[in-house]
Amino acid sequence: MSGGPFPSERTNPDESSDDFQPSSATAGKGGSELNLEINVPVRVGVYGAFGRMGQMIMRALLSGVDSEREPKLMLTAAIESANHPHLGRDIGPSCGMGPVGIDLTDDLARSLSHVDVVIDFSSPAGTALLAAAAMETSTPLVIGTTSLHAAALASIDSAANRVPVVCSANMSPGMNVMIALLKRAATALADYDAEIVELHHKWKRDAPSGTALLLADSVEGARGKKSDLRFGRSGLSGPREAGELGVMAIRGGDVVGEHTTFFFGPGERLELTHRAHSREVFARGALIAARWVVHQPPGIYGMEDVLGVI
Repeated sequence: MSGGPFPSERTNPDESSDDFQPSSATAGKGGSELNLEINVPVRVGVYGAFGRMGQMIMRALLSGVDSEREPKLMLTAAIESANHPHLGRDIGPSCGMGPVGIDLTDDLARSLSHVDVVIDFSSPAGTALLAAAAMETSTPLVIGTTSLHAAALASIDSAANRVPVVCSANMSPGMNVMIALLKRAATALADYDAEIVELHHKWKRDAPSGTALLLADSVEGARGKKSDLRFGRSGLSGPREAGELGVMAIRGGDVVGEHTTFFFGPGERLELTHRAHSREVFARGALIAARWVVHQPPGIYGMEDVLGVI
């Protein structure tokens, strides 16, 4: 385990830290059986618990956000890296409340034996380890970690043969409805030039955002062909070619996240924009996915499946 940044130092759901990795000695052990009766709470574990998104999800669970929905969701495990300074401490004070009776742990096996689903906002390396362990214990997953490398994707694919997995670069319900609209627009306006612009706060480490790349993939998928992605233009770039798809990144201030897809045609322009004013939308989306995924058969799902907007 390296001594680099912990998940708690990440600043938004598009950022990841390759340093996150729970104790490998505990991975792939333990067990979980789903309780799907509507009046029995679904036990939720948060992986990458002290990252910004992890803490927000824990606060939402502990404060009873969406408590009117069935089945109820109940936080039963908070998992972090093996050398996290808060290991063994009650998570309540760090979530802005008193003791809640749940200690931060790096014991993945023990945690998986106390949950029905795990929400993951960790790192590619951490996600790979989690997916392998969840496959052994048949534990459903909701994965919001971005910038997943080949090993992580392979681990998720293997796990999906035995457990249901929701994997999305953006858990916002509004964003995923916009993506469904974008696909329809990309198909109907197949000869229009598509360009994507994303805005994020000045602390964001990666560019373009994972969501911008998801939008680009959605345009390409709807049109059934790959594009010549252009990550910015400068100098004598020449006329825009028909097969180009520009993806531009803007950084500044405290913007949580804004994404616009443009479709430029003769005499008109269509813009589809989503603005996130608070990271709470990502937490709410993750909770919706957790409530949904425990009822699904093995496989890989997106938020469009969760929301029924395919």
